[in-house]
Amino acid sequence: MTKIAILGVTGSIGTQTIDVIRKESDDFKLVAISANKNIKEVISIVKEFNPPYVVITDKPSYELFSAEAKNIGYNGKVIYGMDGLNFIASLDEVDIVITSIVGMVGLEPTLKAIEAKKTIALANKETLVVGGEIVMEAAKKNGVKILPVDSEHSAIFQSLQGSKYKSIKNILLTASGGPFRGKKTDELTSITPKEALKHPNWSMGRKISIDSATLMNKGLEVIEAKWLFDVNYSDIKVIVHPESIIHSMVEYNDGSIIAQLGTADMRLPIQYALNYPERKAQIVDSLDFFKIKNLTFEEPDTKTFKALKLAYEAGNIGGLMPTILNGANEVCVDLFLKEKITFLQIADIIEETMDRLYTEKKVTLENILEMDLKTRKYIEEKFY
Repeated sequence: MTKIAILGVTGSIGTQTIDVIRKESDDFKLVAISANKNIKEVISIVKEFNPPYVVITDKPSYELFSAEAKNIGYNGKVIYGMDGLNFIASLDEVDIVITSIVGMVGLEPTLKAIEAKKTIALANKETLVVGGEIVMEAAKKNGVKILPVDSEHSAIFQSLQGSKYKSIKNILLTASGGPFRGKKTDELTSITPKEALKHPNWSMGRKISIDSATLMNKGLEVIEAKWLFDVNYSDIKVIVHPESIIHSMVEYNDGSIIAQLGTADMRLPIQYALNYPERKAQIVDSLDFFKIKNLTFEEPDTKTFKALKLAYEAGNIGGLMPTILNGANEVCVDLFLKEKITFLQIADIIEETMDRLYTEKKVTLENILEMDLKTRKYIEEKFY
């Protein structure tokens, strides 16, 4: 039986991972979970699975759950904060760590899990965006598998099975285009958070939904793909595919293209990562090819949605620039959701921050955390 820790259990990926575990209960045991503020969902999961360890990263919520644990008869260990995340990520009894926390907070516990030689099912793209160099180096040193959970990277990973990375000509990373596909800049001046949160195909959390609307999500995935598959940025092509049927493709040096297709259901890549290299019984709907009218493909509009262009620039510059990109984006998304800035200002502020804070410091965990803090402070002092 595979023993699992889920970092970020109440988010979109976390809850869908729980559903996979529920459907394959003979194969998996939930050992540890973490959450931030959604105590109602945590209580529900604890009642069903009784994991021995629960981590809460928000202080008031930690105190609330600690008190409630007694009322529901929970006798496991309740731990607070980053120390708790690091603890459950490196537990002896854990086999796989699902990193589905939103944001770069997932970097440090992921590194701890790698040091403890745990298999990583990676759904936290920011970990590789800001720390790809040190994460992949640590994984290689410790002989750790990093299995991608993002639908696009899982599709690439699946399309590479039985082939060698040196045979890759291009990675073809598909994008839905988000809710504003086809719109021009003058049509985006008064976009509200409610409108931006309406993704056409996927059910996702608030932050990733806004990233999808700006195309920053695809930009972050480009940087993630560079580290996961050891390719150059010039070999990663983004293709807008609004139907979200083809989740990504690999073009080989002989001109062959292999793609992974499936319904828009994150449980499929989650199930694949948890059971790799096996494929277990189907838990998602099959594609009905007779109901698929069209498969269309478009070039991304990086003039209107310049966040994607900024991500390529940050990746090519390297060093701590992706940390600046990511930190600025996280703050700007929060500002937009709080209606303190406009939709179009998100990319503008990120670009300005990249121009102002560029540094040539070496990529280390300490330098990443320092630059992230500096980036956030730079923007917050202007708008909060």
